[in-house]
Amino acid sequence: MKLLVLNGPNLNRIGKREPEIYGYETLDDVEEKLRTIASENKVTLSFFQSNTEGSLIDRIHEAADDNTDGIIFNPGAFTHYSIALRDAVASVDIPVIEVHISNIHNREPFRQTSVIAPVCIGQLTGFGTNGYTLAMQAFLLQRKGE
Repeated sequence: MKLLVLNGPNLNRIGKREPEIYGYETLDDVEEKLRTIASENKVTLSFFQSNTEGSLIDRIHEAADDNTDGIIFNPGAFTHYSIALRDAVASVDIPVIEVHISNIHNREPFRQTSVIAPVCIGQLTGFGTNGYTLAMQAFLLQRKGE
């Protein structure tokens, strides 16, 4: 199994940015946890973070061409308005799980809508950085047919 962990704008700042909302774990910490799970389950992982929309779109397209089996995607603020990212997800035949560290549904009204979720197989929100590991576990369960 080959998974892409894709992170949008400002996710490179977790652990430093608003820790009362996003916690103290860094993106490197999240990646290390995922690498451990991946090595135990024979999963190949790649990681990509960008603060620019076009780079994220390009990486989604690349995933379609490199036989990626699934994408764990935290689109950050692009969640709420990026039709271009939504269309990129819809344009590839790869299951995507949208992840958010905070619960976007109990935050400011402008954060409560995801334009990307409707083209994903699921959304995990409000579980902190554990959302990433839960998404990986969901892909592992799918692989086992559970």
